[in-house]
Amino acid sequence: MLAMRRAVECLNIKYDQARVDGNRCPELENCTSIIKGDLTEAVISATSIFAKVTRDRQMIELNKLYPMYGFAKHKGYGAKMHIETLTQFGAINKHRYSFIPVKNLSL
Repeated sequence: MLAMRRAVECLNIKYDQARVDGNRCPELENCTSIIKGDLTEAVISATSIFAKVTRDRQMIELNKLYPMYGFAKHKGYGAKMHIETLTQFGAINKHRYSFIPVKNLSL
């Protein structure tokens, strides 16, 4: 929620309405949450595709620094390989510490 709010606050334009895929909105004026919005709203679908492609590219670059984690293959999603490499090598500062398998490592 915080990241979404910050992203909108950094826009250099005044928006009329923010649309969010899901069941709640960050603290923003004129925000509408739309469950399964990526299926019905073109702007949400496009944003979702852009975010995934961007993240996948970031994971491929991260794989160059940490090849033992296999980021280029699983792209950081909770695949079996990702969980196994976390268990074997531990978390790095690029891991999301709110992700349960990472959080469990630090207990």
